[in-house]
Amino acid sequence: MRTIETDVLVVGAGPAGSMAAKYAALGGARTLLIEKRQEIGSPVRCGEGVSRSWMEECGVKPDPRWIANQVEGARIYAPNGACMIVNEKQAGNEVGIVLERDQFDKALAEQAIKAGADVLLKTYASNITRSNGTVTGITGKTLGEDLEVKAKVVIGADGFESQVGRWAGLHTGLKTRDVDATLQYRLANIDCDRRYCDFYLGSIAPGGYIWVFPKGEDVANVGIGVQLSQLQGKADTRSLLDRWIARQPGLAKGKPLDIVAGAVSTCKPLPKTVTGGLMLVGDAARLIDPITGGGIANGCISGKLAGEVAAQALQAGDVSPQFLHKYERAWRARMEKTLLRNWMAKEKLVKLSDDVFNRIIATLAEVNLPHLTTYTLLKAVQEKHPELVKELAELLTEP
Repeated sequence: MRTIETDVLVVGAGPAGSMAAKYAALGGARTLLIEKRQEIGSPVRCGEGVSRSWMEECGVKPDPRWIANQVEGARIYAPNGACMIVNEKQAGNEVGIVLERDQFDKALAEQAIKAGADVLLKTYASNITRSNGTVTGITGKTLGEDLEVKAKVVIGADGFESQVGRWAGLHTGLKTRDVDATLQYRLANIDCDRRYCDFYLGSIAPGGYIWVFPKGEDVANVGIGVQLSQLQGKADTRSLLDRWIARQPGLAKGKPLDIVAGAVSTCKPLPKTVTGGLMLVGDAARLIDPITGGGIANGCISGKLAGEVAAQALQAGDVSPQFLHKYERAWRARMEKTLLRNWMAKEKLVKLSDDVFNRIIATLAEVNLPHLTTYTLLKAVQEKHPELVKELAELLTEP
């Protein structure tokens, strides 16, 4: 068995994991980042839309290597075809840049390496190790060889299917209403307006939406997310998307360059994301926007915070739950209120009829909101159609 000793072990080299490794290393910690796949960033399981708003906070500079397209904003379509256009600043964390996600993930891992982190590929954890209730590392395999990594702090960045948190006794289970099944094509030879990311709402995608994110003049990611509890069978997601594409002349002529399927959590954040010697970040901590299903920005922000706290814990010689709770307080102060509000809104939105969606989009298209949040959207609708939001009264308190 191969044995490695390090200060900080990060499990998973997605955006959250690479950010955690980068900032732990910058803080002076010996840091090891492990990734179960043979290539960071591949295969891609993402709509690839992201904003610029969080990048400076995380030390990420836009780079032509991973920018497929830069958009002006988003178009949000009601079931009757009515459209609401919002600019990039208004649109939120999924609009601004359409990524080449594999290159983006590699670039973030490069940042971690330049900061001093080591990386092992084709390396996975099969369990955690503990001493007196504190997580002290993992056991697993690297390139088929048995492996034990001894670490003073472990950061779980192992995504939607996270095992690290469950092994440590943190509650990471999901209900079917808090999971969206997703499927996406990259379609070529289509007609699309590369200035906008498009979102289509209503019964065409029960409990979710359809998206078209342009990657060029005639190439786009075209995908669907459907609440798992709304599906009748495993093939429903694909059949819903295929039927919708067939009705769009500009898309129906397209041919797929690839197809990806998966799932995304749309739940509340976990009640607890730390224990002795361990922190969870990004998708593993369920820090996904429950309305959009987007998680890159929150993943990077939480990874940065966790990496910083890990380095501080090592300097203090204290990896107790009490010390690591600094991370939990930090991410909750940064994003919890928005995530909880959006989860509550998601719970209501999945019950809306196409007619209500039509009326909401028509109302919003008439107003000019400086920034779109759940609160500002609902307040705008309340002013003209209070009956449409009477069931959402608890979301109409000041954020």
